Amino acid sequence: MTATASSQLTHAQMIRAARQALALMDLTSLNDDDTDGTIEALCQQVKTPFGNPAAVCVYPQFIVTANRALTAHKLNGQVKIATVTNFPHGGDDIMGAARATREAVASGADEVDVVFPYRTLMAGDEETGLELVEMCKAACGGQALLKVIIESGELKDPALIKRASELAIEGGADFIKTSTGKVATNATLEAADIMLKAIKASGKDVGFKAAGGVRTVEEAADYLALAADIMGPQWVTPEHFRFGASSLLANLLNTLNGNADAVTNGGY
Repeated sequence: MTATASSQLTHAQMIRAARQALALMDLTSLNDDDTDGTIEALCQQVKTPFGNPAAVCVYPQFIVTANRALTAHKLNGQVKIATVTNFPHGGDDIMGAARATREAVASGADEVDVVFPYRTLMAGDEETGLELVEMCKAACGGQALLKVIIESGELKDPALIKRASELAIEGGADFIKTSTGKVATNATLEAADIMLKAIKASGKDVGFKAAGGVRTVEEAADYLALAADIMGPQWVTPEHFRFGASSLLANLLNTLNGNADAVTNGGY
């Protein structure tokens, strides 16, 4: 398979893809107007008749709120708590990013999604990005996974996407992630293809996360098929593959509930 959209899925394929994608989701709320109430409502969505997403992803100030809400729903331990650092701009303050990562882990984050300083790489500086990832990995202290956001839509150039992936992997990333969801171009199949091939070439146990713009089961199915083609079907598990999304869950649930009209209209 190449990094292009799939043909029309059968009903059985749609259901299978929806079930798989749901278990791979980082259900995300990273809005400037988020409140404790917003995050509590997000965590309430996690319990579905078809299983649970892999994680919720929230700003650092809501880690404790998410922990409390998941505990109330008896999902603490089943659903991970992810957060973001050096987000969304991907600055080059290495110590600041490491400090924020260490604080997030101390607050109870199971996973930290840190933004790679992609502008420094675009300017020809590889060392800053490598060191930032290394320091944030150390800041995780073996207690949390480190997911490195390379912001592929801003890098644009396939060679830069590949190099950012390689540097993140070299620095100790547990996952490499396409996007913050805060720029014009977020996850694309083309970027996913480059990133997955970089993981395979590294020979390391690193996962992949597609974030931003994945809204329907059909779109999710394309990424799942691409990952299975490059890495093998057995690799596509929550330990190695995630979707970062907010609106995707509604579409998946509509698919699984057989609500054809809502699915056709994108689930909103």
